Amino acid sequence: MDNTLQIKDNKIYAPLLDKWLVLKPEEKVRQQYIKRLIENYGFSPDQMAQEVKVNNSQRGQGRAMADIVVWKSKEDKNNNNHAAIVVECKAEHLTIREEDYFQGYNYASWAGADFFVTTNLKETRIFKVVKGKIPKRLDEVVDIPNEAIINNSKKLEALLKQTKAFTRDEFSKLLFKCHNIIRNNDKLSPEAAFDEISKILFIKIRYERDNSNAQVFSLEEFKKGKAYDDKYRASTDLPFYQKLFENTKKEFKDDDLFDPNESIRIRENSFEAIVKELETYNLSTTSDDVKGIAFEQFLGRTFRGELGQFFTPRTVVDFMVEVLDPEEGEIICDPCCGSGGFLIKAFEYVRAKIEEAIHQEKEKIKEIYYTAQYEKFSEKKKEEVDEVVNELFNKLNQELDINNPKSRLRVLSYECIFGTDANPRMSRTAKMNMIMHGDGHGGVHHNDGLLNVNGIFDNRFDVILTNPPFGARVEKSLKITEADKYKDADRIVKYKERYGKEYENALKQISDNIGKPLLSLYKTGSMSTLTEVLFIERCLNLLKPGGRIGIVLPEGVLNNSNLQKIRDFVESKAKIVLITSIPQDVFIASGATVKPSLLFFKKFTEEEAKTYKKVALQAKRVIEAKFQPQIAPVKSKLELRGKEAVSSDEKKELRAELKVLQQSVEAEIKAEIKEQFNYEIPIAEVEKAGISTTGAKIDNELEPLAKEFTEYRLNNQLWKNIINNVEYQIVADTTMYRIPLSGDNKAQEPEIFYN
Repeated sequence: MDNTLQIKDNKIYAPLLDKWLVLKPEEKVRQQYIKRLIENYGFSPDQMAQEVKVNNSQRGQGRAMADIVVWKSKEDKNNNNHAAIVVECKAEHLTIREEDYFQGYNYASWAGADFFVTTNLKETRIFKVVKGKIPKRLDEVVDIPNEAIINNSKKLEALLKQTKAFTRDEFSKLLFKCHNIIRNNDKLSPEAAFDEISKILFIKIRYERDNSNAQVFSLEEFKKGKAYDDKYRASTDLPFYQKLFENTKKEFKDDDLFDPNESIRIRENSFEAIVKELETYNLSTTSDDVKGIAFEQFLGRTFRGELGQFFTPRTVVDFMVEVLDPEEGEIICDPCCGSGGFLIKAFEYVRAKIEEAIHQEKEKIKEIYYTAQYEKFSEKKKEEVDEVVNELFNKLNQELDINNPKSRLRVLSYECIFGTDANPRMSRTAKMNMIMHGDGHGGVHHNDGLLNVNGIFDNRFDVILTNPPFGARVEKSLKITEADKYKDADRIVKYKERYGKEYENALKQISDNIGKPLLSLYKTGSMSTLTEVLFIERCLNLLKPGGRIGIVLPEGVLNNSNLQKIRDFVESKAKIVLITSIPQDVFIASGATVKPSLLFFKKFTEEEAKTYKKVALQAKRVIEAKFQPQIAPVKSKLELRGKEAVSSDEKKELRAELKVLQQSVEAEIKAEIKEQFNYEIPIAEVEKAGISTTGAKIDNELEPLAKEFTEYRLNNQLWKNIINNVEYQIVADTTMYRIPLSGDNKAQEPEIFYN
């Protein structure tokens, strides 16, 4: 049988039906996947069928038609026995979401299949079907059986056991195994070995994202490619495994993941051994929760010693994100992003809100079309309604397609997530970590977090989440130099187009201050040289008026008398909305030795800033007037010159008296401001925060605290989330418009958001 895809006159040939069908995107995907089942998995067309009606269609869900069904044999198919695999196909440009799986999963369950596959070719997800249960969450497995093992019950059982939940820990262990292969074979340091693992992981991700032939980048696939390359390779050409890395660098060239001159620094047999170890797992855009968390575990253990400070424990990250509750459309930053933990969690948190909004929109569509009347329709009429519903669902799915430039997920990923880290390895790691978790890496840069870069400049952000370096100091001798200037001319042009005048002004932070101390950029630089202090001011500057920040700080910032001026500075710029003291144990596993606190501020709105300024000026006027009768005579005596001048001993006493009076003025002004600008500051102390000193999981009091604070915050309206809601309008059956609503619910121009 000729398996070539046949397309002509806007029609595509369907070999399982032996007829030509209208060329629709979904049909093309179906025929390509049938081709894959034949060529890569060895199935015969006579044990497959397409558009198979399955029973148990539920009211309000439409008809039950499976796109492709595979039986264990031709005989099973002819005798209407249980199927082995059911496949649901989506158009190639659509991202497949969890809410779409359940319908296909039901089809597989009703057909008695063990495996359910959902594919758009770029992304293929495979689930095991649990018989007799309605699952709350589907168990994802790594692959479907091929023709050679589909009748081998032991091998089938082994394949069904390779679920993603099981594989998370296995994958993490496997990364360590690969790490050790490199350390033993190539004698590299832990950090250098990690770099090499990263290169291989990205070769694998690139291969499996393309996903054109085999599902997984295996040693067999590598050897096939190598054999072909060796046949035609000139003696001066790079080895095949280095070529794979060169192509990977090209694909990720805009992401600054790898230096242009970087190559793989391990021998080919080490490379092959690692490819062999990893071949069980698919690292394409699927299963972000599995590969992301496993990668994080691997990172944490690899860098726990020297670079442990770059890792904020996950329980703390989850708590801080939930407290600040970022919304869709808000711009989020971490100027000391380390391995990217805060940015990843914020991305996932907002993405979940978008996915839920799309799910609710689909439920509304079902209510419109799957009425009691639908049940009375003929099969043909039901088919027509199903086509309309599927078309609308496909359009909504494009809101969740990161490759659709107009999608809500694309905007979140490319316009709302920003971070920097001064350590080049960590900024690169953060990008990799984010890609492993599903993206949002484009706004992350290797840069000093105290200096502007790309879209990271003053008054830009709604939410900041950060864990700045503790205890280090910025030397007074550290000057801003030409080397601090951002020099990528092409990107500067892009950034100017993207951010306008604000970006040009942001560049002046460096260009206008060449030769000056870095400390001179910050008001707190004259009060303290501690990095955590400078980053408090940096974060407040980065926030828009009314923006909010969650920051991990050493407890000393709150109670050290030497830092009182810093606390006064913060309270002159922002309201403290929550202070949470957590046990030192939480950070010991990451290598930290300081007892931390979690501080949450809300920067003054423009109105609050005006009120504070007015209150401060009034307090200053009143208190200074009150002390004037006491201060004036002292100053007068100190100003006397010549014969009338007081003695040096008297001068000393007068200066001491003046200092006491000025301190009293300062204290009373502060007290008056607090009296006039009074608000409640919730303070919580947590004894258990989910992690022990060894990193083991224990009780987590942060979880109920986050819920308690959210209730308190909403009741007291601590801040107003400007939620830009989105509505959808259906016109003429399948034309759909997105209508963004501004914070005051005013409708903006309807827009088409799909291709």
